[in-house]
Amino acid sequence: MRLRASLVLLCLSVPALASAQSDDKFRQIEDLLPTPTSVRAASGAPGHAYWQQRADYVIRAKLDESKRAITGAETITYHNNSPDSLNYLWVQLDQNIFRSDSDANTTRTLPSRDAWKNPNAVSFQAMAVMNERDNFDGGFKITSVKGADGQALKHVINRTMMRIDLPQSLKPGAKFVFSIDWNYNIGNGKLLGGRDGFEHFKEDKNDIFEIAQWFPRMAAYYDVYGWQHKQFLGSGEFTLEFGDYDVQLTVPSDHVVSATGELSNADKILTATQLDRLKQARTAKTPVVIVTQKEAEEAEKKRATDSKTWHFKAKNVRDFAWASSRKYIWDAQGYKTGTSSGLAMSFYPKEANPLWGQYSTQAIIHTIEQYNKFSLDYPYPIAQSVNGPQGGMEYPMLSFNGGRPTKDKKTGESTYSKRTKYGLISVIIHEVGHNYFPMIVNSDERQWTWMDEGLNSFVQSLAEQAWEENYPGTRGEPRGIVDYMKSQNQVPIMTNSESILQFGPNAYAKPAAGLHILRETILGRELFDFAFKEYAQRWKFKRPTPADFFRTMEDASGTDLDWFWRGWFYTTDPVDISIDGIVEYTMSTKDPEVEKAWRRAQFASQPTSTANQADKGKLERRLDSHPELKDFYNQYDDFTVTNKDRNTYNEMMKGLDEDEKAMLKSGKHFYLVDFSNVGGLVMPLILEIQLQSGKKMIQRIPAEIWRYNSKKFTKLIVTDEPMVSLTQDPFLETADIDTNNNSWPRKITQSRLELFKMNFPPNDMMADFKTPLKTDAKPEAKEEVKDAAKPAADAAKEVKTAEAKPVEKAAKPTTKPAAKAAKEVK
Repeated sequence: MRLRASLVLLCLSVPALASAQSDDKFRQIEDLLPTPTSVRAASGAPGHAYWQQRADYVIRAKLDESKRAITGAETITYHNNSPDSLNYLWVQLDQNIFRSDSDANTTRTLPSRDAWKNPNAVSFQAMAVMNERDNFDGGFKITSVKGADGQALKHVINRTMMRIDLPQSLKPGAKFVFSIDWNYNIGNGKLLGGRDGFEHFKEDKNDIFEIAQWFPRMAAYYDVYGWQHKQFLGSGEFTLEFGDYDVQLTVPSDHVVSATGELSNADKILTATQLDRLKQARTAKTPVVIVTQKEAEEAEKKRATDSKTWHFKAKNVRDFAWASSRKYIWDAQGYKTGTSSGLAMSFYPKEANPLWGQYSTQAIIHTIEQYNKFSLDYPYPIAQSVNGPQGGMEYPMLSFNGGRPTKDKKTGESTYSKRTKYGLISVIIHEVGHNYFPMIVNSDERQWTWMDEGLNSFVQSLAEQAWEENYPGTRGEPRGIVDYMKSQNQVPIMTNSESILQFGPNAYAKPAAGLHILRETILGRELFDFAFKEYAQRWKFKRPTPADFFRTMEDASGTDLDWFWRGWFYTTDPVDISIDGIVEYTMSTKDPEVEKAWRRAQFASQPTSTANQADKGKLERRLDSHPELKDFYNQYDDFTVTNKDRNTYNEMMKGLDEDEKAMLKSGKHFYLVDFSNVGGLVMPLILEIQLQSGKKMIQRIPAEIWRYNSKKFTKLIVTDEPMVSLTQDPFLETADIDTNNNSWPRKITQSRLELFKMNFPPNDMMADFKTPLKTDAKPEAKEEVKDAAKPAADAAKEVKTAEAKPVEKAAKPTTKPAAKAAKEVK
């Protein structure tokens, strides 16, 4: 629509002030956050009185390969750095989740049978899993709990937690030394899931053992929650204290062991050749094989009857895990980036080659290089990637990663798909990246999954894009979270770990997408990167809470982001901003020659009435037969410029100064654009304006434009030439769930119509009562094509069974980042 407006109209305020709203999207979130204290400052930094507990471990353990069992003894030195006196200690017994009567097993549910293809059919695999869970003799057998004096300590086991009653109160600044003896059976990692277990290889009758949550560990005690002793149900992971570890692991002598920490007795464990290879690896430009595939295959054929003890030491870590097998090939390469230097190492069976030998160690080094840029310098001397039954799980200096090639049925050669390749690279980046979040920035995983998974998935996506252009990742880009944001089956990100629905989208993808929006759209890279790195630096080797993250990001960026935290993290509102209407105004020049010509053109552009169309050339008119009736008004129409018009214009122009005269002749185009917030979540506007000449412009408008009215507003846009189209969020950078209302004029949605043949039966009077006929279409072929296009993180879904967390539907491969695309348009 095109109208003329006077100067008076354009001087009016365009956005109408709305009355006070109860739903204020910009109100502060202090009502949702804990009050700052001397322990946690209002800036989001640790306060001057910050404290943190500590637990040091000395562990001796033995792997019984034939029984698939572990026997161990540990001595814990617990340091009470809190200002509180403690009468008891809480210890985590995570293996108890595998007891048949555990809360995790007894509260396990199945999806609605309506979703099953056949509600009366159960797969062999599903039945095997159910049988294993019911019959496996899992869980810790605690055989002894004693103080440093050798006297038994009273203790009570409450499912996955154990309380140890102290002989006397443990005062602030004091320490308590005690020991626990225990044993447990190692579960089948493929059937029981979880985060550890064994994998059996039928061909050579050997096992891989991935051992985690394998010793009683101190529960965390801190200022916000006191003891963090929520029961372990499987999703809420681990909240732990830092400490030093001295661990000796006795295993069959032909096994190769990967573990948290540095091997302190390598000269007793490794051969001279292996030691030499390890030395070469420290300065090598490519991975050096320490234990070759040939050596591993030779070990597979034998079975050692004696044992060796591997001795590892790790300083200032929050956990310890390990893996052991005679099947392991071992390669290593040194790295040095920033202040970080050490060895990247990979352990994998022959079944993982050639994929693992090509990519695993390289992916470790790449992860450290990229995460160092965005967070903190990796402080540990070792970083490892281990292949086994658990598809993806993280521990200090060690990660378990799945993904292997498959054997071609005809040739017997190992091959891998694009999906498998990028799935492996992605899962290694993700799990090694967890060394930063939460192994160093030590958030409470039992309470808030997003604080490690979401932040880590975000940095993972940055590292993936630094691997190669157009890396096929699926988490990070806002467009990848749209389907989830449309879903009615959501809970806010700020939901406890054990109560989250759709774990992958909620705790991984949505927080990661939100951080991308902050970085690319709201703050810009410079402000965001500084603030995010400040958060990592402030809280390394400490325990942050959500409030500490939110406050630090605002403090270091100098930006009030409360509206964003409230909407993206505390609600399930989606982004859906609509362009509802546009009115165009051009400046009235007041010049009668120009204005009446413009009005004449407007009149001429109006459609002729149907009556006039019907009468034209047919209706006899009196004026045609009596020309003497014509006068002045028949000779000159309403658009004729008169001397009176000219005199009036000249008089008006005498009263204007030069600036005002120039304004009348500027030829500007003014557009009043109506926007509405359909989804509920406020967001900045990114407007792509296309002009008549073909020129495109990008306008970026902060989210504060919604502060007067969070439901709708009108925006004035001024251009030098006519605007032919307007698009909101042209680069899909805000996760807008409905792009159909993002354009003016509205765009036609394009898709493809698939045709296929259908078999039509001869006339059958009973056809309506019979089973519908199958078509000639081959869904198998369709699925094959669809799978080939699936990006990498969908492959990670296959291998990440260790976390037992569903992964959202894969998004389309990412394209150019929004900021880069915007730059090109500009």
